Amino acid sequence: MNIYLAGILWVAGAAATGALIGYLVRRFGWDEGRRDNNDAAGQVFTIVGGLNAVLVAFVLISLFDSVSTARDSSYTEADSLVAASWAADSLPAATAGQVKQLSQAYAATVAKEEWPQMQTGGTIPDTGWTQLDQLRKAVAGADTQSDWANERKTEATNQLWQVYQSRQARLTAAASNGVGGVVWFALILGGFISVLLPNLFGGTRLGAHIIIVSTLAGTMALLLFAIFQLQDPFSGGAKIGPDAFTSVLARLS
Repeated sequence: MNIYLAGILWVAGAAATGALIGYLVRRFGWDEGRRDNNDAAGQVFTIVGGLNAVLVAFVLISLFDSVSTARDSSYTEADSLVAASWAADSLPAATAGQVKQLSQAYAATVAKEEWPQMQTGGTIPDTGWTQLDQLRKAVAGADTQSDWANERKTEATNQLWQVYQSRQARLTAAASNGVGGVVWFALILGGFISVLLPNLFGGTRLGAHIIIVSTLAGTMALLLFAIFQLQDPFSGGAKIGPDAFTSVLARLS
């Protein structure tokens, strides 16, 4: 289902539910003393709504940062792989050719084998680790005779270390379970309470009351939908693609 259509259905469903609850409370609930509840209910709503808003904002900001970090890490990994291959060009021809071939194979493995598994939550094969270890051994075993070649060998080694670190960060992000169950419980229950509390207020007409409650319910659903879509950097609304590694294949071809 299209993400925008899914978001609209979330918001529309929550708004309709909120409107129905607001109507039923006003239609069949008690009216006596409702206006007198405004001060007390308003204070409680301020506290509950404020705490829920802080929690939602914290989770959203954390997820935005996680998605941005995962995207930057994938490009760092890809760029370091290219830099290692270019640095190895100054090594003996046999080593340079092997490093370039292994770099292309590694990029293809990440883009075509690992990425689909990360998007579906499947098991990542060990092929990438094996290829990265072969790259390390190829560079480490290069026979260098000049200071320039030694510098290039050191540079290639450092870049491969950066590839390793970024790869580990990418796989860790892919294996994370997103927002925990306890946090989801707090978010959903806090949103539900925040939507129910305005039904204690008095003074508004039925139509205005339904609009207020349904708008609040729709807004809460929209924020929860955003959290749901952002909790996995490699699927859902975030869905970071393997563009960095397809670019590597183009640059090293």
